[in-house]
Amino acid sequence: MGFTEKIDQLKQEIGKVIVGKDMEVELMAISVLFNGHILLESVPGTGKTMLAKSFAAAIGGEFSRIQFTPDVLPSDVTGIQFFNPKVQEFVHRPGPIMANIVLADEINRATPRTQSSLLEVMEERQVTIDGITVPLEEPFMVIATQNPVESQQGTFSLPVAQMDRFFIKIKVGYPDYEDEKRIMQIHRGNKKIDPIAQVFSIQEIEQLKTAINSTQISADIEEYLLTIVRKTREHNSIELGVSPRGTLALMKAAQGKAFLNGRTYVTPDDVKTVAPFVLGHRIFLSIEGSLTKTAETIIAEILDSIPVPVEAGTNG
Repeated sequence: MGFTEKIDQLKQEIGKVIVGKDMEVELMAISVLFNGHILLESVPGTGKTMLAKSFAAAIGGEFSRIQFTPDVLPSDVTGIQFFNPKVQEFVHRPGPIMANIVLADEINRATPRTQSSLLEVMEERQVTIDGITVPLEEPFMVIATQNPVESQQGTFSLPVAQMDRFFIKIKVGYPDYEDEKRIMQIHRGNKKIDPIAQVFSIQEIEQLKTAINSTQISADIEEYLLTIVRKTREHNSIELGVSPRGTLALMKAAQGKAFLNGRTYVTPDDVKTVAPFVLGHRIFLSIEGSLTKTAETIIAEILDSIPVPVEAGTNG
Protein backbone atom coordinates (compact mmCIF):
# COMPACT_ATOMS: atom_id res chain seq x y z
CA MET A 1 0.00 0.00 0.00
CA GLY A 2 1.38 3.41 -1.05
CA PHE A 3 1.69 6.46 1.17
CA THR A 4 -1.31 8.29 -0.30
CA GLU A 5 -3.48 5.18 0.21
CA LYS A 6 -2.27 4.96 3.80
CA ILE A 7 -3.17 8.60 4.38
CA ASP A 8 -6.68 7.83 3.09
CA GLN A 9 -6.81 4.91 5.51
CA LEU A 10 -5.61 7.21 8.30
CA LYS A 11 -8.48 9.60 7.56
CA GLN A 12 -10.95 6.71 7.60
CA GLU A 13 -9.72 5.42 10.94
CA ILE A 14 -9.82 8.81 12.63
CA GLY A 15 -13.16 9.44 10.91
CA LYS A 16 -14.64 6.69 13.09
CA VAL A 17 -14.68 9.11 16.00
CA ILE A 18 -13.86 12.53 14.51
CA VAL A 19 -15.95 13.72 11.56
CA GLY A 20 -14.93 16.23 8.90
CA LYS A 21 -11.28 16.67 9.90
CA ASP A 22 -9.51 15.39 6.78
CA MET A 23 -7.45 18.56 6.32
CA GLU A 24 -6.43 18.53 9.98
CA VAL A 25 -5.33 14.89 9.67
CA GLU A 26 -3.24 15.71 6.60
CA LEU A 27 -1.53 18.59 8.40
CA MET A 28 -0.85 16.40 11.42
CA ALA A 29 0.70 13.74 9.18
CA ILE A 30 2.92 16.33 7.52
CA SER A 31 3.93 17.70 10.92
CA VAL A 32 4.93 14.36 12.41
CA LEU A 33 7.09 13.57 9.37
CA PHE A 34 9.01 16.81 9.88
CA ASN A 35 9.21 16.58 13.67
CA GLY A 36 6.79 19.51 13.84
CA HIS A 37 4.45 20.61 16.61
CA ILE A 38 0.85 21.75 16.26
CA LEU A 39 -1.19 24.48 17.93
CA LEU A 40 -4.95 23.85 17.83
CA GLU A 41 -7.20 26.78 18.58
CA SER A 42 -10.92 26.30 19.04
CA VAL A 43 -13.79 26.65 21.44
CA PRO A 44 -14.31 23.79 23.94
CA GLY A 45 -16.08 20.64 22.81
CA THR A 46 -14.86 20.44 19.21
CA GLY A 47 -12.92 17.18 19.61
CA LYS A 48 -9.35 18.41 20.03
CA THR A 49 -8.45 15.79 22.63
CA MET A 50 -10.07 12.94 20.72
CA LEU A 51 -8.29 14.03 17.53
CA ALA A 52 -4.90 13.89 19.25
CA LYS A 53 -5.61 10.52 20.92
CA SER A 54 -6.90 9.01 17.68
CA PHE A 55 -3.87 10.21 15.74
CA ALA A 56 -1.51 8.70 18.32
CA ALA A 57 -3.34 5.37 18.12
CA ALA A 58 -3.23 5.35 14.32
CA ILE A 59 0.57 5.76 14.24
CA GLY A 60 1.17 3.32 17.06
CA GLY A 61 2.59 6.00 19.34
CA GLU A 62 2.35 6.48 23.08
CA PHE A 63 -0.09 9.22 24.02
CA SER A 64 0.13 11.52 27.02
CA ARG A 65 -2.02 14.43 28.14
CA ILE A 66 -1.10 17.43 30.29
CA GLN A 67 -4.01 19.53 31.53
CA PHE A 68 -2.53 22.98 32.05
CA THR A 69 -3.73 25.21 34.87
CA PRO A 70 -2.00 28.12 36.62
CA ASP A 71 -0.74 25.83 39.41
CA VAL A 72 1.02 23.33 37.12
CA LEU A 73 4.79 23.50 37.68
CA PRO A 74 7.60 22.86 35.16
CA SER A 75 8.52 19.67 37.04
CA ASP A 76 4.93 18.44 36.54
CA VAL A 77 5.70 18.51 32.82
CA THR A 78 9.31 17.36 32.52
CA GLY A 79 9.63 15.07 35.55
CA ILE A 80 11.90 15.17 38.58
CA GLN A 81 14.97 13.64 40.15
CA PHE A 82 14.12 12.30 43.62
CA PHE A 83 16.16 10.52 46.26
CA ASN A 84 15.17 6.87 46.64
CA PRO A 85 16.16 5.72 50.14
CA LYS A 86 15.91 2.06 49.13
CA VAL A 87 18.76 2.32 46.66
CA GLN A 88 20.40 5.37 48.29
CA GLU A 89 20.59 7.33 45.05
CA PHE A 90 18.68 9.84 42.98
CA VAL A 91 16.21 8.36 40.52
CA HIS A 92 14.55 9.99 37.51
CA ARG A 93 10.77 10.04 37.56
CA PRO A 94 9.70 10.90 33.99
CA GLY A 95 6.99 13.46 33.41
CA PRO A 96 4.12 13.19 30.93
CA ILE A 97 6.27 14.88 28.29
CA MET A 98 8.00 11.51 27.76
CA ALA A 99 5.64 10.19 25.07
CA ASN A 100 5.32 10.21 21.27
CA ILE A 101 2.23 12.41 21.06
CA VAL A 102 1.82 14.88 23.92
CA LEU A 103 -1.42 16.83 24.24
CA ALA A 104 -0.70 20.12 26.01
CA ASP A 105 -4.31 20.98 26.78
CA GLU A 106 -5.16 24.67 27.25
CA ILE A 107 -1.51 25.64 27.19
CA ASN A 108 -2.29 29.34 27.57
CA ARG A 109 -3.69 28.69 31.06
CA ALA A 110 -0.19 27.78 32.28
CA THR A 111 2.07 30.47 33.71
CA PRO A 112 4.93 31.77 31.54
CA ARG A 113 7.41 29.83 33.70
CA THR A 114 5.63 26.55 33.00
CA GLN A 115 5.16 27.39 29.32
CA SER A 116 8.91 27.94 29.04
CA SER A 117 9.54 24.38 30.24
CA LEU A 118 8.39 23.25 26.80
CA LEU A 119 10.91 25.36 24.85
CA GLU A 120 13.83 22.94 25.14
CA VAL A 121 11.74 19.85 24.57
CA MET A 122 10.03 21.27 21.47
CA GLU A 123 13.25 22.49 19.84
CA GLU A 124 15.84 19.92 20.90
CA ARG A 125 13.67 16.90 21.79
CA GLN A 126 15.26 16.49 25.16
CA VAL A 127 14.62 17.49 28.76
CA THR A 128 17.20 18.65 31.28
CA ILE A 129 16.42 17.84 34.90
CA ASP A 130 18.90 18.89 37.60
CA GLY A 131 21.68 19.00 35.03
CA ILE A 132 20.88 15.59 33.54
CA THR A 133 19.77 15.57 29.90
CA VAL A 134 17.26 12.93 28.85
CA PRO A 135 16.59 12.49 25.10
CA LEU A 136 13.07 11.78 23.88
CA GLU A 137 12.09 8.91 21.64
CA GLU A 138 11.06 9.56 18.05
CA PRO A 139 8.58 10.39 16.73
CA PHE A 140 7.77 13.20 19.11
CA MET A 141 5.06 15.79 18.67
CA VAL A 142 3.44 18.33 20.95
CA ILE A 143 -0.18 19.10 20.10
CA ALA A 144 -1.10 22.14 22.15
CA THR A 145 -4.61 23.50 22.42
CA GLN A 146 -5.91 26.88 23.42
CA ASN A 147 -9.30 28.49 23.44
CA PRO A 148 -9.56 31.76 21.49
CA VAL A 149 -7.42 34.15 23.50
CA GLU A 150 -9.65 37.17 23.05
CA SER A 151 -12.59 35.42 24.75
CA GLN A 152 -10.77 34.07 27.79
CA GLN A 153 -9.80 35.48 31.17
CA GLY A 154 -7.01 34.10 33.33
CA THR A 155 -4.85 33.12 30.38
CA PHE A 156 -1.23 33.89 29.51
CA SER A 157 -0.45 34.57 25.86
CA LEU A 158 2.31 32.40 24.43
CA PRO A 159 5.57 34.33 23.88
CA VAL A 160 6.93 34.93 20.39
CA ALA A 161 9.70 32.34 20.81
CA GLN A 162 7.20 29.65 21.71
CA MET A 163 4.74 30.48 18.94
CA ASP A 164 7.58 30.22 16.44
CA ARG A 165 8.28 26.65 17.57
CA PHE A 166 4.88 25.46 16.42
CA PHE A 167 5.15 24.07 12.90
CA ILE A 168 1.53 24.89 12.13
CA LYS A 169 -1.51 26.39 13.78
CA ILE A 170 -5.00 25.13 13.02
CA LYS A 171 -8.18 26.94 13.92
CA VAL A 172 -10.79 24.25 14.47
CA GLY A 173 -14.25 25.65 13.90
CA TYR A 174 -17.67 24.22 14.53
CA PRO A 175 -18.67 21.29 12.28
CA ASP A 176 -21.01 22.02 9.42
CA TYR A 177 -24.60 20.75 9.44
CA GLU A 178 -23.97 17.38 7.79
CA ASP A 179 -20.84 16.65 9.83
CA GLU A 180 -22.62 17.43 13.08
CA LYS A 181 -25.50 15.20 12.03
CA ARG A 182 -23.00 12.40 11.41
CA ILE A 183 -21.49 12.99 14.87
CA MET A 184 -24.93 12.50 16.40
CA GLN A 185 -25.41 9.25 14.49
CA ILE A 186 -22.04 7.89 15.61
CA HIS A 187 -22.72 8.57 19.28
CA ARG A 188 -26.42 7.70 19.35
CA GLY A 189 -27.52 5.30 22.08
CA ASN A 190 -25.08 2.68 23.30
CA LYS A 191 -23.63 1.99 19.89
CA LYS A 192 -20.09 0.67 20.24
CA ILE A 193 -17.50 2.61 18.27
CA ASP A 194 -14.85 0.48 16.57
CA PRO A 195 -11.37 1.06 18.01
CA ILE A 196 -8.84 2.99 15.95
CA ALA A 197 -6.68 0.58 13.96
CA GLN A 198 -2.96 1.24 13.69
CA VAL A 199 -2.15 2.46 10.16
CA PHE A 200 1.54 3.35 10.46
CA SER A 201 4.25 1.81 12.58
CA ILE A 202 6.90 3.90 14.30
CA GLN A 203 9.46 2.35 11.94
CA GLU A 204 7.44 3.40 8.88
CA ILE A 205 7.22 6.95 10.21
CA GLU A 206 11.00 7.10 10.53
CA GLN A 207 11.47 5.72 6.99
CA LEU A 208 9.02 8.24 5.54
CA LYS A 209 10.94 11.09 7.16
CA THR A 210 13.83 10.29 4.84
CA ALA A 211 11.65 9.88 1.75
CA ILE A 212 9.73 13.14 2.21
CA ASN A 213 12.92 15.21 2.26
CA SER A 214 13.67 14.16 -1.32
CA THR A 215 10.63 16.09 -2.62
CA GLN A 216 12.13 18.63 -5.01
CA ILE A 217 11.64 22.38 -5.09
CA SER A 218 12.45 24.25 -8.31
CA ALA A 219 14.23 27.60 -8.33
CA ASP A 220 10.97 29.35 -9.30
CA ILE A 221 9.11 27.85 -6.35
CA GLU A 222 11.98 28.80 -4.06
CA GLU A 223 11.76 32.41 -5.22
CA TYR A 224 7.98 32.36 -4.82
CA LEU A 225 8.22 31.03 -1.28
CA LEU A 226 10.90 33.53 -0.27
CA THR A 227 8.92 36.41 -1.72
CA ILE A 228 5.93 35.47 0.42
CA VAL A 229 8.08 35.41 3.55
CA ARG A 230 9.82 38.69 2.81
CA LYS A 231 6.50 40.41 2.16
CA THR A 232 5.53 39.64 5.77
CA ARG A 233 8.60 41.59 6.92
CA GLU A 234 7.76 44.61 4.78
CA HIS A 235 3.98 44.86 5.27
CA ASN A 236 2.81 48.11 6.88
CA SER A 237 0.39 46.32 9.21
CA ILE A 238 2.94 43.77 10.46
CA GLU A 239 5.26 44.67 13.32
CA LEU A 240 7.13 41.34 13.36
CA GLY A 241 7.36 39.21 10.24
CA VAL A 242 8.15 35.56 9.65
CA SER A 243 11.49 34.30 10.97
CA PRO A 244 13.96 32.09 9.07
CA ARG A 245 12.57 29.19 11.11
CA GLY A 246 9.21 30.02 9.57
CA THR A 247 10.75 30.04 6.09
CA LEU A 248 12.02 26.50 6.60
CA ALA A 249 8.65 25.45 8.02
CA LEU A 250 6.85 26.77 4.93
CA MET A 251 9.28 24.92 2.64
CA LYS A 252 8.86 21.66 4.55
CA ALA A 253 5.08 21.94 4.77
CA ALA A 254 4.91 22.50 1.00
CA GLN A 255 7.11 19.44 0.48
CA GLY A 256 4.80 17.50 2.75
CA LYS A 257 1.69 18.56 0.85
CA ALA A 258 3.28 17.47 -2.43
CA PHE A 259 4.32 14.16 -0.88
CA LEU A 260 0.79 13.54 0.38
CA ASN A 261 -0.48 14.13 -3.15
CA GLY A 262 1.91 11.53 -4.53
CA ARG A 263 4.24 13.99 -6.27
CA THR A 264 8.02 14.27 -6.13
CA TYR A 265 7.99 18.05 -6.69
CA VAL A 266 6.35 21.09 -5.11
CA THR A 267 3.84 23.29 -6.97
CA PRO A 268 2.66 26.84 -6.18
CA ASP A 269 -0.68 25.41 -5.01
CA ASP A 270 1.18 23.35 -2.38
CA VAL A 271 2.75 26.54 -1.03
CA LYS A 272 -0.53 28.49 -1.10
CA THR A 273 -2.45 25.68 0.62
CA VAL A 274 -0.13 25.39 3.62
CA ALA A 275 0.94 29.05 3.95
CA PRO A 276 -2.00 30.19 6.17
CA PHE A 277 -1.37 27.35 8.62
CA VAL A 278 2.40 27.90 8.75
CA LEU A 279 2.62 31.70 8.68
CA GLY A 280 -0.51 33.03 10.41
CA HIS A 281 0.76 32.51 13.97
CA ARG A 282 4.25 33.74 13.11
CA ILE A 283 3.32 37.32 12.27
CA PHE A 284 2.47 39.95 14.86
CA LEU A 285 0.40 42.92 13.79
CA SER A 286 1.02 46.53 14.66
CA ILE A 287 -1.54 48.25 16.87
CA GLU A 288 -2.94 50.09 13.86
CA GLY A 289 -3.01 46.97 11.73
CA SER A 290 -4.84 44.90 14.35
CA LEU A 291 -7.70 47.40 14.41
CA THR A 292 -8.81 46.59 10.88
CA LYS A 293 -7.21 43.28 9.90
CA THR A 294 -6.35 39.82 11.14
CA ALA A 295 -3.28 37.71 10.50
CA GLU A 296 -5.35 35.49 8.21
CA THR A 297 -6.59 38.34 6.03
CA ILE A 298 -3.08 39.77 5.70
CA ILE A 299 -1.61 36.41 4.67
CA ALA A 300 -4.40 36.12 2.08
CA GLU A 301 -3.59 39.64 0.80
CA ILE A 302 0.09 38.76 0.47
CA LEU A 303 -0.66 35.53 -1.41
CA ASP A 304 -2.99 37.40 -3.79
CA SER A 305 -0.42 40.13 -4.44
CA ILE A 306 2.42 37.86 -5.60
CA PRO A 307 2.47 36.51 -9.16
CA VAL A 308 2.35 32.73 -9.20
CA PRO A 309 5.21 31.03 -11.10
CA VAL A 310 4.02 29.93 -14.52
CA GLU A 311 6.07 26.76 -14.50
CA ALA A 312 5.85 24.39 -11.54
CA GLY A 313 8.97 22.50 -12.50
CA THR A 314 9.16 18.77 -12.01
CA ASN A 315 12.84 19.01 -11.19
CA GLY A 316 15.00 21.37 -9.18
